[in-house]
Amino acid sequence: MNTFNVSSIGTVHNTRKTPEDDYWGQVVSEIRLNNDWDVTSLDGIDAFSHVEIIFLFHLVSDDKIQYTARHPRNNTDYPKVGIFAQRGKNRPNKIGLTTVELIKREGLSIFVKGLDAIDGTPVLDIKPVMNEFLPKGEVKQPNWSADLMSNYWE
Repeated sequence: MNTFNVSSIGTVHNTRKTPEDDYWGQVVSEIRLNNDWDVTSLDGIDAFSHVEIIFLFHLVSDDKIQYTARHPRNNTDYPKVGIFAQRGKNRPNKIGLTTVELIKREGLSIFVKGLDAIDGTPVLDIKPVMNEFLPKGEVKQPNWSADLMSNYWE
């Protein structure tokens, strides 16, 4: 297995202090880049309506990592599926990814809506959403995942 070193580029600031499974849709977060970044590193970002935020599930302890199949949210109404067939936080590399609406940029900060990361979360990268990188054709998913996500963005 290869090992890589990754450093945070900034931090999430919002009102959510604990990890929760639902109701992330109206959460507004400030992503503040670390002070060692030049302010021009965000130039042009506000021309995009959405960005992808790559972040670290920093509160997940190593003993909670899932390496095998499990019921999503430990709900036995859902089938057992592998960790790579779900988006839970107890992932081997603790990496999260969310596409969010970009509200505005101010200096070394961007403000986004719908980021499912708690206050203090380290941000690993920010990428603009471009149509050319979106899926081509129909997106397919099992029924259990739509049920699981029914209140996530409320």
